[in-house]
Amino acid sequence: MSTAKRQQTMAKRNRERAVEEKRTLKRLRKQAARSERAAGELRELDPYAEPSASVEPEPAGEPEAEAELQAEAGPDAE
Repeated sequence: MSTAKRQQTMAKRNRERAVEEKRTLKRLRKQAARSERAAGELRELDPYAEPSASVEPEPAGEPEAEAELQAEAGPDAE
């Protein structure tokens, strides 16, 4: 029985790497298609969704807080 290990050829390594890259690309394509379908379903539901009346616009920043931020930044920052 031979105890020496046979070294892998570069061709075998290249084939294995190509197969792995192909599998990775296929997985990425499937994920992209899945997310595109999910986004499409959300777009289809969006026109039927009723706008929420309870949503209020965010209030403008408080003048006191803005003055504090400017004071912390220093006189050169504007």
